[in-house]
Amino acid sequence: MALNVEERQQFLAEPHVAAIAIDSGSADRAPLVVPVWYQYAPGGDIWILTGADSRKDKLIEAAGRFTLLVERTAPTVRYVSVEGPVTERIPGTRDHIVELASRYLPADKVDGYVAMASGDHGEQVVFRMRPQRWVSSDLGAF
Repeated sequence: MALNVEERQQFLAEPHVAAIAIDSGSADRAPLVVPVWYQYAPGGDIWILTGADSRKDKLIEAAGRFTLLVERTAPTVRYVSVEGPVTERIPGTRDHIVELASRYLPADKVDGYVAMASGDHGEQVVFRMRPQRWVSSDLGAF
C-alpha cells in the first residue's frame, strides 16, 4: 500500500542510509548507485555531502538530478524513493559534517568521526535536491 504524503515525508526524515542513484551519462554504463547519508525535514529539500571532484560530484553536476531510495525490513517492509532536481551546490563545511554525523552516529562517536572526516575526506560539497517524484509502499505484516 502506498504511503500518504505525511507518512512518506516522516519516513524519509528518519535516519536511514539511502542508496543514491545518478545517471552515469554513458550508454555502456548503468547508473551509479551507492549508499549515502542524507538530511531531510518534512516539506523541505534533501541534502547530501560528497567529495568535491568525486565521481558522484561530477555525475550529479552533469545530470542535474538524482534519486534516493530508503528502506527498512522491520517491523514491516517499507520504502520511499524520491527523485528531483538539484537546487544548489555549495561548499561543504565542518558544520555539515557534524550535522550528518550527529544524525547517524551515537553522540560519543561524533567528534571522532568529524575529526577523521575533516582530515581525510578532503574538500566536500553539498547538493540540495527538491523532491519532485515519490514512490512509496508499506507491505504491511507480510
